[in-house]
Amino acid sequence: MYGLSAMEWIGIIACLSAIFLAMADMRLSTIPLTCFLIVCLAAPFLPEAGLFMPTISRGISGKQAVSITFDDGPNLITTPLLLNWLERHHIRATFFVTGRNVDAHPDLVVKILANGHSLGNHTYSHDNLVMLKDTRTVIKEIEDTQRALKPFGVRPLTFRPPVGITSPRLGKALRQLNLINLTFSCRAGDFGNRRIGNLSKKILNHVRPDDIILLHDMPPKNPDALDEWLAEMDQIMAGLRQMGLDVLPLSDLIGRPVMDTVVNALV
Repeated sequence: MYGLSAMEWIGIIACLSAIFLAMADMRLSTIPLTCFLIVCLAAPFLPEAGLFMPTISRGISGKQAVSITFDDGPNLITTPLLLNWLERHHIRATFFVTGRNVDAHPDLVVKILANGHSLGNHTYSHDNLVMLKDTRTVIKEIEDTQRALKPFGVRPLTFRPPVGITSPRLGKALRQLNLINLTFSCRAGDFGNRRIGNLSKKILNHVRPDDIILLHDMPPKNPDALDEWLAEMDQIMAGLRQMGLDVLPLSDLIGRPVMDTVVNALV
């Protein structure tokens, strides 16, 4: 059962504070209400805060470990490279995939699962502003990706909104679909691999135990930069090892499954 969200509690406190301050001076009552308005405007863009719904943004393992996640794939160019990279480093990652790419590259989904990785839901179309649209659209975007993955015998239990943008509509949709919002606690601000310069440094300067690391399963903006990107990925692994941080499957880090199997899979 979901209780009141953090945003609802903030709203209640703001209203009660406004009533209390109005007793002394009506003008003072605008202070908590203005602060609440500012929080409302900022909240959609604070993916780790979980103001609209329960959100997992960090692990709870208590170990010197992190998890690695990839958004936006599968992709014909980068997914095979990542699968080889993950195998070479003996890592099990989670791919937050879009339904559109799942439909376009089913063979890559099979390979991701065959290599022991898990899948999360990242909407169907990856519309950056979809969470600010009506609830029906939000639900359809998530449901269509669940449906796209069903033939592969899996059902994601976790959802990551595009660009991390959330809204009250997302909270309602996830409650209806029985999914948990899962974001991240360490990212490089690479804008979907459009900025790969110093990618490893940006991650390693901020990573801490139990962090969920966000990376992307997309080609760099410059097609000739694939080797540079892979070199940055290797530097991330070297840095994590130097810091004494292991890389655990996401389900181990957060203490709950990331996806479930579907008994009546089509294939």
